[in-house]
Amino acid sequence: MSLTPVLTKRFGTDQPWKIDNYERLDGYAGLRKALGMQPDEIVALVKESNLRGRGGAGFPTGMKWSFVAEPKGVPQGQRYVVVNADEGEPGTCRDLPLMMNDPHSMVEGIIIACYAIHASRAFVYIRGEAVHAIRRVTAAVQEARAKGYLGTNILGSGFDCDIVVHSGAGAYICGEETALLDSLEGRRGQPRLKPPFPATNGLYQKPTTVNNVGTLASVPYIVLGGAGWFKKMGPEGSPGPCIYSLSGRVKNPGQYEAPMGTTLRELLDMAGGMSRGKALKFWTPGGSSTPLFTDEHLDTPLDFDAAVKAGSMNGTSAIMIFDEDDCVVRAVKKWSDFYAHESCGKCTPCREGTYWYIAIYERLENGTGTAEDIETLLDLSDNILGRAFCALGDGATSPVTSSIKYFRDEYVAHVENHGCPHAGSRTLAGAH
Repeated sequence: MSLTPVLTKRFGTDQPWKIDNYERLDGYAGLRKALGMQPDEIVALVKESNLRGRGGAGFPTGMKWSFVAEPKGVPQGQRYVVVNADEGEPGTCRDLPLMMNDPHSMVEGIIIACYAIHASRAFVYIRGEAVHAIRRVTAAVQEARAKGYLGTNILGSGFDCDIVVHSGAGAYICGEETALLDSLEGRRGQPRLKPPFPATNGLYQKPTTVNNVGTLASVPYIVLGGAGWFKKMGPEGSPGPCIYSLSGRVKNPGQYEAPMGTTLRELLDMAGGMSRGKALKFWTPGGSSTPLFTDEHLDTPLDFDAAVKAGSMNGTSAIMIFDEDDCVVRAVKKWSDFYAHESCGKCTPCREGTYWYIAIYERLENGTGTAEDIETLLDLSDNILGRAFCALGDGATSPVTSSIKYFRDEYVAHVENHGCPHAGSRTLAGAH
């Protein structure tokens, strides 16, 4: 499968994170072009491109910007762009490589976004464990400021903009945009009650757009290439390039750029196939919070619409791959441990439900599980789904219910065999 890289075109070149090398490959050309346009024209261009948020939800970016661009009664500059770089879900690893290898593409996208919505300040929220990424993005912001791409009167346009890089404290819940905003403001990271939404009452109660790293890194390419060029890649409803993260039982794990709508069969071909020569058993199409797929879904296009139609979500395009020797119950137990640990405790369904998930999976694994436990897992999931305060609870139910749907016989085997029938194998769940 021969592909021309877009988002990763600078990866592997000589120090692509340095601004001089970035500029040699169209760096900041998109910003120069954008500053010659009207802000409303940029919002319209991004709308026309149908760029959808790469953070997981897939909300149309141009529409999100339009909610913030001209709020009534808000003076110029009193609105914000916030970058969600709190990548922390098991298996998800595409924002960090972007920030490490090509931080200026994100920085350039941030500046264009600020110009488009009349914001003069942006905040990049990076999870605290990602020390190298924090240093690299901070250096990129300093380089951009020294070159006149940040600060006052950028490139003589009269537009002022600056970026603050903020280190989070390592809480997965801060990937939820309102919890992230509370954390930025110095409070405990917990989701806010909505409405009001960040578009009207965001950071410091000002109009705010919260975008993912990959979303903003796509913007300079759209400004340079145009909406028509962008829509040539991938399906009409989910166009553009995407970085897929492949981990688990695959020969060459890593990040693979391909058009949205690429199938796992094609991605496995790019990655050299299964690592142990064994058959594919189950996999996550968009991280551990998305319903599992099986070998029946090898040819499902991995985009926002097709994945939902097939019964899951494209999410963060984090594909964790498991073969026939891996235990699905053990994998889901490890993910449930993660969600219980990361639950902020604000709402009862998530706090209590994930606690009981762990207790039941412990019984299934240690040989004291019962047939009733399987039904209790489904009953618990029904009481969490749609009733939790934010998407963390819903996400925690996805691997539980989907694994029982496709592999109920394996759960039954845990009960009948008084423990895991795969006791001698190692499951890669939790690889992070």
